[in-house]
Amino acid sequence: MSEAVGAAAVLPSAPLTVGVGASRGAPAEEILGLVRDALREAGLSPLGVTELATVDSKAQEPGIVAAAQALGVPLRTYPAEELARVAVDGRSGAALAAVGTASVAEAAALVAGGELLVPKRKSAPRGRVPMATCAVARRAPDAAPYGTAPDPHDLRHHGDAEVRGEDLTDLAVNVRAGTPPVWLRERIAASLASLAAYPDGRAARAAVAARHGLPVERTLLTSGAAEAFVLLARALPVRRPVVVHPQFTEPEAALRAAGHRVERVLLRAGDGFRLDPSAVPEEADLVVVGNPTNPTSVLHPAALLERLARPGRFLVVDEAFMDAVPGEREALAGRMDIPGLVVLRSLTKTWGLAGLRIGYVLAEPGTVRVLARAQPLWPVSAPALTAAEACVEPRALAEAAEAAERIAVDRDHLVAGLRGVDGVRVVEPAEGPFVLLRLERAAEVRERLRALGFAARRGDTFPGLGPEWLRLAVRDRATTDRFLAAFGRAVRMPGAAAG
Repeated sequence: MSEAVGAAAVLPSAPLTVGVGASRGAPAEEILGLVRDALREAGLSPLGVTELATVDSKAQEPGIVAAAQALGVPLRTYPAEELARVAVDGRSGAALAAVGTASVAEAAALVAGGELLVPKRKSAPRGRVPMATCAVARRAPDAAPYGTAPDPHDLRHHGDAEVRGEDLTDLAVNVRAGTPPVWLRERIAASLASLAAYPDGRAARAAVAARHGLPVERTLLTSGAAEAFVLLARALPVRRPVVVHPQFTEPEAALRAAGHRVERVLLRAGDGFRLDPSAVPEEADLVVVGNPTNPTSVLHPAALLERLARPGRFLVVDEAFMDAVPGEREALAGRMDIPGLVVLRSLTKTWGLAGLRIGYVLAEPGTVRVLARAQPLWPVSAPALTAAEACVEPRALAEAAEAAERIAVDRDHLVAGLRGVDGVRVVEPAEGPFVLLRLERAAEVRERLRALGFAARRGDTFPGLGPEWLRLAVRDRATTDRFLAAFGRAVRMPGAAAG
């Protein structure tokens, strides 16, 4: 396995940032050899490196660019004035005069915060002046950028934490209840007879491509959408990623863990969490947005999302819940005319396959190749491949379409019941298999619901939301009626009045 593949396959709990400096024309072999020697002598693995960092003026230096590519990590660059604000121990007068810091390598390694593990080292070429420097820092995955406050949102909190180990009626997790269906379980079970063979994803990949009317070269199967977010964060050569919030937090968590400094565009409750494309910085070269968006249940018009696309930018649209929207209206999956478009789909929500992990990416062939190179060998198991092929067959698509229509009716029933509770405001129109609501003392209400046997998803872990928000998964009418009775009791209890 190459270092590039291994680096993308492993998500270290304490990512390593390697700061580098280099003279003009420094050979890639000299830079890469210096980095590898520094890591080896410190007892560190190249698999733990999540980024190379340097000053902006070196962004196009061929040797540094090639070294990042060889390690399979993004090259992160910073303005000289930002590096100059980082306290370092280096003593290079030349660097100080040119950049404003005594060590580009140490400042670049530490600019995002963390602990310096390897102070500045110089390359040691035979018979000539060293042309490269490097330093290594360990940075916590959730460390705030240099000079900023820590993030109060727990990006790694997900709905399953609300029900794990508890006997509760689950309205916290957005997986369709009563799934997977019997026919799908039987297909998956039959695939177990072939577990001795390595997975072959060609048939499933072709089936997914055909389902969206795309060439197979535009399709990549992944171990759930979560793996796709990691691949995007680790493999794409981006410098200014932007995530539109509130939305699923894993894209930002993956970007930050890969060493990126993520900018947020926060949509406002007063605007119904509707997207204004002009709020996205023009310089953003990667934009992530959900549609329909988790947790707001807002469905953005496809034409509005198209306005975010432009040459030189990756537009990542998370359509994990699009198959729960009747007619999949506003979907971008299958479009080939939008530059830089990357669509993510998940088969875990509608089909109840969260434990099996299966999803896919639809993108331009070049982007698919870059992401595929970052995957480990055999990233999707044989049972998951069987599920993928089965879930895009005509009868499965018809079943999913019927389920989407039922979900819409059940969601309307839930929303109507919530409207009857004093002080509760639901984000409308809700278009996904979940709804977002606001009420005072939501945390207290959520705990009282647990005591009454129901789990709801807290909202304060989503950037742009606070403790007054809850997300509820849509369930059948009978379950909803039981929940609404318990919810009314929880809200009316002394000390939990809504307003």
